[in-house]
Amino acid sequence: MSEFRDYRKKKLQPMRPYVPGEDLTGVTVSPEDTPEEGGMIAMNPENPRDKWYVAKDFFLENYEPA
Repeated sequence: MSEFRDYRKKKLQPMRPYVPGEDLTGVTVSPEDTPEEGGMIAMNPENPRDKWYVAKDFFLENYEPA
């Protein structure tokens, strides 16, 4: 297995707030995550159908508005 290394994104990441209770069909949610207010929905800008949930704590620790 390869070693993990740190990488920084070169581009901006389009995201929008998760709305509690919304239908997440088409959004990948990790089994470890429970969608909650403050979480975000990220989108691949080159494939708008590719969306995933970003947990609130991870978002707050790693992202800021551009």
